[in-house]
Amino acid sequence: MSEKILITGGCGFVGANLALQLKADFPAFEIIALDNLKRRGSELNVPRLKEAGITFIHGDIRNKEDFDPVGPVTMVIEAAAEPSVLSGIDSAPDYLLNTNLQGAIHCFNYAVKHNAKLIFLSTSRVYPIDTLSQAHYTEQATRFALQQAQKVAGLSQKGVSEDFPLQGARSFYGTSKLSAELLIDEYAAFYGLQATVNRCGVLTGPWQMGKVDQGVVVLWLARHFWQRKLNYIGYGGTGKQVRDLLHVNDLYALVKMQIENFAHFQGRTFNVGGGQEVSLSLLELTGLCQEITGNQIQFDPVPETRTADVPIYITDYTRLQEHCGWQPKWGPKQVLQDIFEWMHSHESMLKTFLY
Repeated sequence: MSEKILITGGCGFVGANLALQLKADFPAFEIIALDNLKRRGSELNVPRLKEAGITFIHGDIRNKEDFDPVGPVTMVIEAAAEPSVLSGIDSAPDYLLNTNLQGAIHCFNYAVKHNAKLIFLSTSRVYPIDTLSQAHYTEQATRFALQQAQKVAGLSQKGVSEDFPLQGARSFYGTSKLSAELLIDEYAAFYGLQATVNRCGVLTGPWQMGKVDQGVVVLWLARHFWQRKLNYIGYGGTGKQVRDLLHVNDLYALVKMQIENFAHFQGRTFNVGGGQEVSLSLLELTGLCQEITGNQIQFDPVPETRTADVPIYITDYTRLQEHCGWQPKWGPKQVLQDIFEWMHSHESMLKTFLY
């Protein structure tokens, strides 16, 4: 099997990790990373990619002509996005919509033109905020926990499945990604686009430049590493809100499966995340960060809940597991230990970006 693969957002955290691991596992593959380098820290991946034999093209998916230097490919991994949930809520939505929707359309047109397969990285944020907030949960000592009995379809103690209702507001970010998903169905029906969709939860790992609105796990560990204060925001300021985590290596394991047996995944949409076993509250995340770094930091509670936040989100990946046997292999402490070792090894460089 020989492939020529374009990865959009190829210098971002996810795109660069996928590119490097694919090249290591399949040296004969031609891998091209297209990126506008807008996100601070993405420029650090350019020399890493080039050293591995991956072609870097400085381009922007918002500009359809920027695809011209790439030429024909056999597969597109669409990993370019403005990933901030707050974007469009605390600022104008133009850049987000132009990137996540119009840019995605350019990717779809390019894939159709070259008869290339498409792996589209979407988000768990496609699920509506108000409906997620209706989840029945109990308050435990260190976290909120889902109850088994739920009134909303697609929701159980395992978390949120693909059957969860999609009607309602979800953030401009989530809406832009869901809109792109819906267009994939149209492109598949009328243009023959071969595609699969991965709705990813909280992705993390080394080389993620964590911020408050995206990459919170890396941000949390970085604040402990450099001993800077943090806030528990919302839900009374207790830090009990919960998310599941997924190490980027576990996502790569799935993408590798999809490349090797694309027909088995074509036309399907899957929730992809760590699930109940790889979930943490902010309070529990703090405990692990303290254990790994040996540092305790100041926390200021902010009782008021932010717009677009939800108390608990856990991925139910049952459909994916039953379909292909995939499941996460990295546990919470392993994930954080891996990030810590990366920070420790690159401390002087990363302080500029994460301090």
